[in-house]
Amino acid sequence: MNRQNLFNQFLESRNLRNTAGRRAMLQEILALGERHFSAEDLVARFRQRGEAVSRATVYRTLEHMVSGGLVRRLSLGHKHALYESSLGGRHHEHLICLHCGEVTEFGSAALERLLHRVCRRRRFAAQRRSIQLFGMCARCAEGAGARRA
Repeated sequence: MNRQNLFNQFLESRNLRNTAGRRAMLQEILALGERHFSAEDLVARFRQRGEAVSRATVYRTLEHMVSGGLVRRLSLGHKHALYESSLGGRHHEHLICLHCGEVTEFGSAALERLLHRVCRRRRFAAQRRSIQLFGMCARCAEGAGARRA
């Protein structure tokens, strides 16, 4: 099933209207690909193009999409929530630089196998997960080393 049909089914299942604003939200999120974004990023993108999608529509639609599993809300140590599409995406984790805020995604087949094994051994049915490592990216670490020298 394609993403538009999935979105249409999602709206129907919640008795939500398929409005132009909601369709624009889906297209914008899909255009962002795997990038992380905030609600305000979406508002700014719509305003830059002169599209009439209100801030309220952005926030409400994001909440609906999070509850429906189409978008994930991430708490990555930023002042506000970031989001990412979960439509067709691969499992991945996040490295977050505490200095510059850079977020780097990574995936690992070995980690996937380990998590699956742990859940199977403990008879645990995982519904979702979030692994986040906070530290310093290479660029900031280099800068910190240069300042100490």
